[in-house]
Amino acid sequence: MILGMGTRTATDIDAHVGARIRLRRMLIGLSQERLGDALGVTFQQIQKYERGANRISASKLYEVSRVLGVPVSHFLDGLNGQNAQKPQPPKGPDGTENIMEFVRSPEGLALNRAFAAIEDPRKKRAVLDLVRIMADED
Repeated sequence: MILGMGTRTATDIDAHVGARIRLRRMLIGLSQERLGDALGVTFQQIQKYERGANRISASKLYEVSRVLGVPVSHFLDGLNGQNAQKPQPPKGPDGTENIMEFVRSPEGLALNRAFAAIEDPRKKRAVLDLVRIMADED
């Protein structure tokens, strides 16, 4: 067997990329089926990419980036350069909260969509102030 050839197994990087694909897909309200159709693969294949069970090729990742409207680098954001096999999840301001976990949740997605729909900057500031006040109450 030639070095580098043969069975390839998914890594933590594949899981990170898959999670970023899933997050972006959900943020724009695209189903796995519609993404699969746009890429010429089944929704089951999209599920495998998103779970990190299957590796995604560079060319397919490029196609995903075009469909989801982000640069390819978006899917690599958050990888720890010193230990690429174990990406570090983004942390909250206090270093304990995993922001990505919240954003992936149904509440996080709903909050982000609703907030993004607010056009008036003063209203956005008011919502942010309200959330900060409520967070301080706990």
